[in-house]
Amino acid sequence: MDITLLIKAAIMGIVEGLTEFLPISSTGHLILAGSLLGFTDEKAKVFDIAIQTGAIFAVILVYWQKIRTTLVALPTEKQAQQFSLNVLIAFVPAVVMGLLFGKAVKEHLFTPVVVASTFIIGGFIILWAEKRQQTAVRVQNVDDMSSMDAIKVGLVQCLALIPGTSRSGATIIGGMLLGLSRKAATDFSFFLAMPTLIGAGAYSLYKERALLSMADVPMFAVGLVFSFISAWLCVRWLLRYISTNNFVPFAWYRIVFGIVVLVTAYTGWVKWAA
Repeated sequence: MDITLLIKAAIMGIVEGLTEFLPISSTGHLILAGSLLGFTDEKAKVFDIAIQTGAIFAVILVYWQKIRTTLVALPTEKQAQQFSLNVLIAFVPAVVMGLLFGKAVKEHLFTPVVVASTFIIGGFIILWAEKRQQTAVRVQNVDDMSSMDAIKVGLVQCLALIPGTSRSGATIIGGMLLGLSRKAATDFSFFLAMPTLIGAGAYSLYKERALLSMADVPMFAVGLVFSFISAWLCVRWLLRYISTNNFVPFAWYRIVFGIVVLVTAYTGWVKWAA
C-alpha cells in the first residue's frame, strides 16, 4: 500500500469537500492541488470526479428531511411533483452540454492558467451580482420555483463546464440574478448537485473503467471518506453563514487567489503542471 498516495488522496478529498459547495470552484482547486502534489495523470482525473460522490452524500445527509418528505409526498402532492420536476429540468442541460463538449473542455481548458483566469472573472461577477441583487426577489423558497426558473438555472449551470467557474457559484449567483432569494438559490444548487455530481461520477468511472483496478480501491475510499467529512462540515457552516452574510468575501478570495496563481506561473516561482 502506497502511504504517500493515500495521503494525497486524503488531501484531495478534503479540498473537494471544502470547495464543492462554496462559490470558489472545486474543480479549479482540485486542478491546482493536483498540480502541486504531482497528482495529474488520467487516473487522477477520474479520481477527482468520483470523489464528488462523497460530498454529495454529505448533502443528502444534511437535507435528508426534505428529501424524505418529498419522496413520501411525490405520488399525491403537486408541490412535491413540481419540485422534483424542477430538479430534473435543471439537470438536463448539463447532461447534454457535458456529453457534447466535456471531452474538448478537459483536453484544452483543464490548466492552472485557465483556472486562475476564471477565478478572477468569476470573482468580479459575484461582486457585481451582490451589488445589484435583492432588489427584485421573486422566489423566496425552492418550492415556489417555476419550471422556467429551473431551466434557466440549469442553463447557467452549464457555465461550470469551464474549470474555475464553480458549479455552485454559477447556480447560486445565477439563481440570485434570476430573482431567487439567497437561500432559495443555495438550496436549489445543493439539490441540483445530487443528480449532476452522482451522474458525472458514475459516468466517469464507467467510461474510464479500463484504467482502474482493485488496487485503486483504497485510494478512492480514502478520497470519498475525507470528501464526505469535509463537505458535511462545510455545508452545515454555509447554511448558517448565508442567513446573515453575502458572498463578497468569496469573490475577493477568488480574485486574490487567481492573481497569485497567475503571478507565480508567470514568474516561474511555482511550476504549475498542465
